[in-house]
This record gives sequence, structure tokens and C-alpha cells, in this order.
Amino acid sequence: MSGHSKFKNIMHRKGAQDAKRAKMFTKIGRELVVAARNGDDPVFNPALRAAVALAKAANMPKDRIDRAIRRGAGGEDGTVYEEISYEGYGPGGVALIVDALTDNRNRTAAEVRSTFGKHGGALAESGSVAFQFSKVGVISYPAAAADSDTMFEAALEAGAQDVESSASGHEITTAVEDFAAVSEALEAKFGAPESAGLTWQPHNTVEVDEEKARNLINLIDALEDSDDVRAVASNLEIPDDVMEKLGA
Repeated sequence: MSGHSKFKNIMHRKGAQDAKRAKMFTKIGRELVVAARNGDDPVFNPALRAAVALAKAANMPKDRIDRAIRRGAGGEDGTVYEEISYEGYGPGGVALIVDALTDNRNRTAAEVRSTFGKHGGALAESGSVAFQFSKVGVISYPAAAADSDTMFEAALEAGAQDVESSASGHEITTAVEDFAAVSEALEAKFGAPESAGLTWQPHNTVEVDEEKARNLINLIDALEDSDDVRAVASNLEIPDDVMEKLGA
């Protein structure tokens, strides 16, 4: 089974805040608009299927999902968005990949570079960080959704690559091309997941002390606060004793 970063528990807690939720809906709406430009039927549009799965996992209202799809498919939103990934290092040599969807490359690059610099990090050359990660789909369910054996069997039958179950919940990993199909199969059996999306999974993790952990959390928070940033992945692993000091 794959390694499990306890750092995500902090981010899940912070993601529950209303302000974060509103910003998340705005970002997901942009994803839906862009994906729908290649067709408004999720059956024939894998990118749209993945975006809809992400929206449902975030409990985005159906009418808002439908409006975003109509805007994209009908060409009502004429903004041209570009997908960009930035690579860098934070305190303690922790590697980070920042995925962005932007209508202004220069603005986003300047904002990301400035955020790294303010929090003790630095951008790196393209390719110097990404080789330490693999792009995967990750779907999370609460422990109460099913016992570990039931979730394991259902996930693998749906085409998942890996399942990790613990007292805090179930984490299902998929290949990028299988993410939408696995999400749909699990949702039909267990209901909407706690979270679902495509992410970068680190091959190895880096442990840091309390001070560096706090700085890294602040850095990731600041990056994710940008309207242009879709997600931030890292190879951060916070030891249990440091987690206790952080109050997580």
C-alpha cells in the first residue's frame, strides 16, 4: 500500500471553512467551463467527467455545475485559460508542484514566485521536481462509508490501483485515465466521497521539524489562496510528535 501523508488532515480541516469553500467553487467552476468547451456530455468528454466528479465531491450545487457547463459548451465565457505547473522547493528541501489554470501567465508566475520567496522557498527549473512525483487520481471516503474489505473489493473491481484504509478513512488511488470511471462506480455504491481529484503523488516523503512544518503550511496556504492555483502537491511528511505540537 502507498504511503499516507498526515499533512492532509490539516488541509481537510482548513478546507471546511466557508471562505475556502466559496473560493473552491469558483475554481471548480472554471474547470467545468474549460472542460465543457470540448463537449457538454460527460460520457464522451473524460475531462468533463473528471471535473463533474470533483464538483460533486465538493458538494457543489447541481444548478451551479449545470450553469458552468452551459457557459463552456455555449462559448459564453470567452476567457482563454492556460494550464501551467510550477515546481519549487520550500523550507527543509520539501518539493512542491503548483498546478494553475490562468488567463494571464505573467501575473500568475509573478504571484507564485513572490509567494515562494515570502515563505522561505524558491521556484525551480521545470522538470527538476516533477520526476519525484506521479500524477494520479485520489478519492477519499470516511471510515463509516464501508469496512476496509468492502471498500478494497469495490475499489479494485472499479479499476483502482490502490486502497489504503485506516481509522480516519479510506483513500483510493487511480490512474489518471481511470479516475472518472472509478469515481462514478464508488459514488453509485457508497455515495459522494469526502474529496476527489487529480493530484501529484510523491515517490518518497521528507520529514521536517515543527518550525519548518509551520512555514510550509503557511506557504501552501498562501499558494492555494490564489484564484489561479488549482492545487499544490508536496512530499511533506509531518512526524506524529510534530503533529501533536501543531495541534492537528
